[in-house]
Amino acid sequence: MDWSLFWVFTTFSIYIGIAIWARAGSTNDFYVAGHGVHPVVNGMATAADWMSAASFLSMAGLIAGLGYGGSVYLMGWTGGYVLLALLLAPFLREFGKFTVPDFVGDRYYSGAARLVAVICTLFVSFTYIAGQMSGVGIAFSRFLGVTNEVGIFVGMGIVFVYAVLGGMKGVTYTQVAQYCVLIFAYTVPAIFISLMLTGNPVPQLGFISDIKGEGVSMLEKLNDTVTSLGFGKYTDSTKSNFDVLCITAALMFGTAGLPHVIVRFFTVPRASDARLSAGWALVFISLLYTVAPAVGAFARTNIIESVNEKTYIAAENYEADAAALTADGGTPSPAWFANWEKTKLVSFDDKNGDGKMQIRGPAAPDGLANEVTINNDIYVLANPEIARLPQWVIGLVVAGGLAAALSTAAGLLMVISSAISHDLCRRTFFKDMTDRTELMVARGAAASAVVAAGFMGIYSAKLAFVAQVVAFAFGLAAASIFPVILLGIFWKRMNREGAIASMLFGLIPTFLYIWHFKIGAGKGAGADQWLLGVSPEGIGFVFMWLAMAAGVVASLVTAPPPQDVQDLVEDIRVPGTRQPHGLADAGMAPE
Repeated sequence: MDWSLFWVFTTFSIYIGIAIWARAGSTNDFYVAGHGVHPVVNGMATAADWMSAASFLSMAGLIAGLGYGGSVYLMGWTGGYVLLALLLAPFLREFGKFTVPDFVGDRYYSGAARLVAVICTLFVSFTYIAGQMSGVGIAFSRFLGVTNEVGIFVGMGIVFVYAVLGGMKGVTYTQVAQYCVLIFAYTVPAIFISLMLTGNPVPQLGFISDIKGEGVSMLEKLNDTVTSLGFGKYTDSTKSNFDVLCITAALMFGTAGLPHVIVRFFTVPRASDARLSAGWALVFISLLYTVAPAVGAFARTNIIESVNEKTYIAAENYEADAAALTADGGTPSPAWFANWEKTKLVSFDDKNGDGKMQIRGPAAPDGLANEVTINNDIYVLANPEIARLPQWVIGLVVAGGLAAALSTAAGLLMVISSAISHDLCRRTFFKDMTDRTELMVARGAAASAVVAAGFMGIYSAKLAFVAQVVAFAFGLAAASIFPVILLGIFWKRMNREGAIASMLFGLIPTFLYIWHFKIGAGKGAGADQWLLGVSPEGIGFVFMWLAMAAGVVASLVTAPPPQDVQDLVEDIRVPGTRQPHGLADAGMAPE
């Protein structure tokens, strides 16, 4: 039986079935699932929405490649939910709107502020969804044996079916199923490999335990292995402490400013439920995040042992050529490498002409250059194959990777479609639009966003790893969206001029900095050319403070907000003491 085919088609049938069962019949269902989602269910859906391809596929790969340096992603992405639960979630739910631009437009009594918020939302969401579609392409490319680009086109079709049909209501319950799939798919192989390497069934403890029969800890052995090949210590970081701080903080504050995460807290009945949802989301997220360091260490160990110094066998006629080499007493390169070579995500360049695959770092003591290129994003998917786990486990991991990428992609599509149909069309340019027309526009916007996201995913895959592309989205959110929401909740003197200045001073410099060093003239530059030595992944934290300062200064030199707006800010800071703002909570479309 082809287990990959079985798991993928079984899980996708469940997702599409849920989307049909929970399809949206109104804008209230399409945008916020009717405000009727239970906090535990919403916490699980939020975890799936947020644990994207970056978490499932790329984070462990970055930890495998960077070692201790990859911990910034663990700290930043989990810490952000604490900020979200304490500072934003209950107050935004108390406000009772559909979207982040909805909050900005009403809180700052300005159509211009709403429009700028829409632009910020689209920048963040499209950057984020590009990383997801790249992850979808990686998973499908291995599953179908096609290139990454073809895999992305297949994923586009799947997302189109259940996101456009079901809206937020369908996406919410689909994400619950996807969370169950992705967490099972992530932990089962980790348990298997932990038992094989260390004899400990708990992965979180296995990667700090001794290797079976060797009397040396796994991390100590991994350190010795990578340093002998010319790499830095696995337990050391190559980044400066200040850059680590900035990246971690950008991911934290970015998490608290992500539109597709914030909108999840509009789906629960009460403000208190929003705080509970954030707490439950942290519980569900921790089940994956505490395993990720073990998965990264296991993968790095297994890949080096299975590939280094083995004789290369091409993917064509692999079985016959490998059998012949083995009969002659040689050791062929592994089958998993040949399988992934078809996707162009791994490659071998025989620089010294000896036919053997050398994995080497920049300080290799034997002077050999590195000949093996492995995309960090394949570590999790390839790990079960490398460890020679049962086929049903390998197939399950493919389904889990797709669940992680598609769940977040669907949530982002809801944000993009609502920003265009609700905030841009109905609340800005076509205020007499009917509820039915708005729903049609929302579905059309989601369909168009799927196509745009697919092409962006193809392009982004050539620039950086999935987690790095996603980190850029977090930086944009930290600099442009988080300040205007935080100040809007906790400082009633913040006015529309301050909001517009804050968003623009956050979005534009952050985007230009990332573009310059990742795409433009500064591509490939090192820390000596970065502003204050801060990488593009962390620059959002620096410009976040510029955005806050711009908002405060602009507010202080212009007229204060109307008194009713200041009273509203006072009200929403005490959840449960007022009726939800606007008509969204009554189950009707806003005026």
